[in-house]
Amino acid sequence: MNRLINSTTMTVDGVTDVGEWYVAKGKHDDAARDQFDGAAGMVLGRKSYEGLKEFWPQQTGAWADLLNPLPKFVASRTLSGPLEWNATPIEGDPAEAVARLKNELEGDLILIGCGDLARHLVAKGMVDELRFWIHPAVWGEGTRPYGGERVRMRLLNSTSY
Repeated sequence: MNRLINSTTMTVDGVTDVGEWYVAKGKHDDAARDQFDGAAGMVLGRKSYEGLKEFWPQQTGAWADLLNPLPKFVASRTLSGPLEWNATPIEGDPAEAVARLKNELEGDLILIGCGDLARHLVAKGMVDELRFWIHPAVWGEGTRPYGGERVRMRLLNSTSY
C-alpha cells in the first residue's frame, strides 16, 4: 500500500506560517523536491489549494515542472465541481477518500500543511509519515501544527542541510 506523507515547513519554534524566514536552496531544496518524484499526487485542504494554485501555474523551472502536472486531491466543505490546476475535489470524508487513493494509485501521496485536514487525517490514523522541514528561525507567534493538539511520534531519522 502507498503512504500518505504529511510534509510541513516550520520554524524552530513551530510556526508554520511561511514568512520571510523561509529559504529553500541547495541540498534542502533538492531533498524537498525529491519527495515529489514518483508521487501519485498531492492532498490539500482548501486554504493550501487556493494559495498554491494562485502561485504555481504561472511559474517555470524544476519545481513548477514537477508540481503543476501532479494530480491534486482537495478536501473542502465549500469547493465543488471542476477545479483548476489538475485538481479534483474529495467527496465525503477525507479519511475514506485517502484510504481509497492509497489503494488505487501508484506512489505516495504528499499532504501539504498541518491545518484542519492534516489534523483530521492524523486523528484517523491515515498519515503514515510526518516530515518537518525545520528552518533556523524563531518567529515567536503564528500558526502551530495540528492546532496545538498533541500528536505522538517516533523519530525515524534526521538530516541537516
